[in-house]
Amino acid sequence: GVLITVLSFVEYLSDSGSEGLNVSGLGFVYGIPVFLAGAALKYAEIEPVPVFSAPGATPEFFESKKTDTIEKIKQDVTRHRYGDEAHLDTTVKKLGLVVPGKAYPQLRELREEKTNDGELVFTMVWQSLDTPYKMWADERRVKKYETFFGPGVTAEVVKIDPEQRLVGIRLTTVSGGSNKATTTTTTTSSASA
Repeated sequence: GVLITVLSFVEYLSDSGSEGLNVSGLGFVYGIPVFLAGAALKYAEIEPVPVFSAPGATPEFFESKKTDTIEKIKQDVTRHRYGDEAHLDTTVKKLGLVVPGKAYPQLRELREEKTNDGELVFTMVWQSLDTPYKMWADERRVKKYETFFGPGVTAEVVKIDPEQRLVGIRLTTVSGGSNKATTTTTTTSSASA
């Protein structure tokens, strides 16, 4: 858009004595709207979230253990988004993690790990400047995470970095047994049947 506008402006200034149809007018008509649309998209852009995989959490392992919900989350947040408040903004709102009148928690990264018993640990790390940790770790809300992100996972809340106000929702796949929500900082695992 900027290039079209500038070239049209240059043509307009250099071609002041010529007769006939010139394209400088078209450049102004199309160049400025294209530039403004591009600037608006850039302003509303949300960058993709980085994914960090621990040793053993290979792409093949992820593919074999992922749930449909975990796969959709990863696909959604690892691409550019436009016009949203934050990655998974409707999710944090439905989970009651947005303080009215305050900013949305911002998803900063995804972490993938493999437990000793071969389960996938999928952690969504959020920077939560306005939502207190107690709200994230409320026992009823943690149970809601399991239902919301399930089936086939247990959920826990972990405090990642208190100074930067980073909190994680850690989902662990279960191969058998029942789901159990916790708020500890250790990885939960289920006994396989």
